[in-house]
Amino acid sequence: MNDSPQVSRRRLLRNAGLAVAVAGTSSVLVRAGTATSAAAATGAKAAAVTKPGPITTAYVEVNNDSITNVGKYVLASNGANVFDIGIIFAANINYNGTSAELYFNPQVQAVLDNAATQIAPLQAQGIKVLLSVLGNHQGAGFANFPDQPTATAFAAQLSSAVSTYGLDGIDFDDEYADYGTNGTAQPNAWSFPYLVQALRNDLPDKIISLYFIGPASTTLSYDGIVVGDLLNYSWNPYYGSWGVPDVPDMTQAQLAPAAIDIQNTSASTATSLAQQTVTDGYGVFNTYNLPDTDASAYISSFTQPLYGSDAVYVGGASTAAAYNNTGIASDGSTGANFDGDGFAYSAQALATAGVSPGSQLTASGTTFTWPNVSAGSADNYQANGQTVAVSGSGTIAFLGAATNGPSTGTATVNFTDGTSQTVTLSFSDWTLNGGSASVQAGNTVATTTSYRDTTSGGQDTVTTNVFATSPISLPSGKTVTSVTLPTTADQGELHVFAIAA
Repeated sequence: MNDSPQVSRRRLLRNAGLAVAVAGTSSVLVRAGTATSAAAATGAKAAAVTKPGPITTAYVEVNNDSITNVGKYVLASNGANVFDIGIIFAANINYNGTSAELYFNPQVQAVLDNAATQIAPLQAQGIKVLLSVLGNHQGAGFANFPDQPTATAFAAQLSSAVSTYGLDGIDFDDEYADYGTNGTAQPNAWSFPYLVQALRNDLPDKIISLYFIGPASTTLSYDGIVVGDLLNYSWNPYYGSWGVPDVPDMTQAQLAPAAIDIQNTSASTATSLAQQTVTDGYGVFNTYNLPDTDASAYISSFTQPLYGSDAVYVGGASTAAAYNNTGIASDGSTGANFDGDGFAYSAQALATAGVSPGSQLTASGTTFTWPNVSAGSADNYQANGQTVAVSGSGTIAFLGAATNGPSTGTATVNFTDGTSQTVTLSFSDWTLNGGSASVQAGNTVATTTSYRDTTSGGQDTVTTNVFATSPISLPSGKTVTSVTLPTTADQGELHVFAIAA
């Protein structure tokens, strides 16, 4: 592949998949906010290391490579994530003979079904994860809905997927629709504006982006709807080239004129396009085809002009250890067993306290991201020596609790330079031993509920707590890549819901 402008040579995703059910829509319409920096685009984790300059995207062909690769690169200068947005490539807009239908091939479905280990760890690092959607040669596309209700119905399918799998938004890619196939209509002026308006109604706080190609990219206003007001970002689709997406009402901070294919565009071209991005004041740098192997030497060719730093590959550390304990139950359900004695936190009681999947909570001066998984699923690390991906520097703190505690063990903080530091991890018992004990030194109550659930579906009226440890200082200039949890505790079990560095 040479570096001249060309239509992207992506693998066509035509395998059988699963349809997504239509969900209800809301009636609120808001304008998309303008993101002007990497920090603004990736606010999921307030404690994450940020960087100045443009944000960087990474499309990942999940038929071939893992979306977790997006979290495996940090800047050598400060440990900030190289990539700010990871894009799952790709779901499809299919045609079922009557209407458009959102479709996932088996590889995409596997990523979504394993969101707890493939999506949530990236979000915990401060990386947004989008689902890209493109045509599938069946005649259905974003530009040929027959009317506003059908566009709104497809938007509901998209927003349902975002909600179901805890995604951060949707990316539109109007390729391979083959408009007119199977008796479908040709593109019209209203479809894409109606679709984006409906999706923004459904997802007022999520990211919506446009891969600037196809008929959708030429129908950007209709009957007072200005698509550029509703999008967060748009990017050039021709790899190895420079081309400013012509989206009215979008600012330079929201556009990526530069686009590279990490496995095919030359390093010299990547460097030149990155430098032009900075020189001309654009806010996004678009990349595609992030592989499973270490590409840090190539990635450094664009991080140097973008951020003044080489990229460091932190490898398998970003493939997060799987949660191995189910500590949160939905009231009335069975199966969750946080303490091994048949008790678990109540999802409803936690929600009343302001804690829900993917939410943030702050304690001891540290902001943590709660596990983005549904009640009844594995949701915490019961410490047994596993290594968990973490990115950051300066301090480290833990969110969790002990069962049959208090419990204390030794964790190891691993740094990008190959060195490590041992730290003491200690949590108070989650019920403070039935209310008979005090919160131990070095712990702060992060959230409290008035009852817990039993594994048989009942409730036990005892105050339960989640604790945050005081921040532990780390060596200056060191960047965390992972934490190895204690193999054993002095008594009971240590459970970790989140780690912040």
